[in-house]
Amino acid sequence: MDKDDLVQTISSAESDDVFRLLSWFRSERVKQANVMVVGCGALGNEVLKNLALFGLEHLVIVDFDSVESSNLTRSVLFRQADAEQSRMKALVAAERLRDINPALNVLPLLGDITHDVGLGLLRRMDVVVCCVDNRWARYCLNRLCMRAGVPWVDGGIDGLEGTARVFIPGKNCYACNLGPEALRDLSFRLSCSSVVKRNEQAGRVPTTPVVASVIGAVEAQEAVKLLHPEELDQGTLTSLCGKMFYYEGQYLASRIVDFVGYDADCPVHESWVPVSPVPLSTRMRVDEALDCLSEQHSCREVEILLPDHSFVDYLLTREEERKFSVMVPDYEVERFVELHPVLRYMPFHQLYQHEWKSLDRRFPYPSLTLREIGIPEWDILPVKTEAGRSYVELVDELNYARVLSKTDEV
Repeated sequence: MDKDDLVQTISSAESDDVFRLLSWFRSERVKQANVMVVGCGALGNEVLKNLALFGLEHLVIVDFDSVESSNLTRSVLFRQADAEQSRMKALVAAERLRDINPALNVLPLLGDITHDVGLGLLRRMDVVVCCVDNRWARYCLNRLCMRAGVPWVDGGIDGLEGTARVFIPGKNCYACNLGPEALRDLSFRLSCSSVVKRNEQAGRVPTTPVVASVIGAVEAQEAVKLLHPEELDQGTLTSLCGKMFYYEGQYLASRIVDFVGYDADCPVHESWVPVSPVPLSTRMRVDEALDCLSEQHSCREVEILLPDHSFVDYLLTREEERKFSVMVPDYEVERFVELHPVLRYMPFHQLYQHEWKSLDRRFPYPSLTLREIGIPEWDILPVKTEAGRSYVELVDELNYARVLSKTDEV
C-alpha cells in the first residue's frame, strides 16, 4: 500500500467513525449522493471544503471565473500561484478537494449556470448549493431546479452580514419571494471580481472570511440535511425551507425568520416531465437533430423550442438600417458588440436584434450544430409536434459516469 492509498483509507475510516456518532447521519447515503455547487468564491470555498470533509464522493462544481489575488483573503482552497497563473477556480477547487478527500469524484464545469449547464445533468443531482453573487443567476438556478424537481440551498454575504435559505419544488420558490424592486433589478449582473475591485477603490473590503465561513457552514449543513429526507419527515431534523437564517457580525446577532412564497400561477414552477432519452448530442447539426426527432416522434413536422435563450443571426441599426451578421446565442451578443470595430462605438439601444426562439424546417441555418445555437451538453429540449409538447434528453454526450453515482435514471 503506497502513501496515497494509506491516506485514503485513513480518511475514509475516520470519516465513518466520527459521523457514525451522529444518530441521524447516514454515511452511505451521503457517499452515494450527487451534489452540485454553483460558484467557487468565498462561499463556494467554504461549502466545498465542508462537503469534502463530510465524506461526499460525487460532486459537480460550476464556475466560469479565474482566481485573482483579491480572492485569497477569503478562499481557503486558492493559493498565490493560482492567482499569478489565472487558473480557473473550478479546476483549482477540484484539485484541492481531492487532497482533502481522495475518495471524492469531482466534475469541474467551466461555465455559467444561466446557460452552460444541461438540465439532464442537473436533474441527476440530489441537491444543489448556490454560492453566486447576483439575483439573475439565482433566478435561473431556481428555474432549472423547479423543472428538474431538485431542492437547492442559497447563500449570500455582504460586509459582515449573510443569509441562507432552502428552496424545495412544491414548497418554496425563489422567484415568488422576489419583490417589485428585485424583479426590476433581476437582469443586473455584477461579477464578484468587479465588486471586489469597486470596494477596494473605495477603501473597504466587501466580505470577510468569517462571514463566509458562517454562511458556508450553514449552507453545507442544510445540504447534508436534505440528503436525509426520512429524518426531515420524522422531525429528527428541521430544514430552512420556508425560512431564512440571517447573521449579522458587526453587533453579533442572528435570527431565523419566515421566508416562504409559492404562487400556484408562477410560470417558473413548470415541471419538465416526463423526459425521454434520445440519441442526440450538441455536436449534431440542426437538420440532423430534426431528422432524429421526426423519427423518434413518427412525424415530419417537429420544432425544438428555445425557452431560455434565442439565437441571434444579425443586428440592424435602427437609423441607417445597416445589417451586421452575428450568428451567436443572445447571451454572447454583448461581448460580440464590445469586440466589433464598428458596433462597439454605437449605443446598444440603437441596434435591433433579429433572433430565433425555435428550430424547425424553416430555420435558415440547418448546418449549425446545436452547441453553436447555444444548447449545452446533456440538456433537455422541449419539443413541439402535432401531438403536443414533450421533453427529450440529449444522451449521446460526454461520459459523466466516472463522477455521478447514478446516470441511468429517466
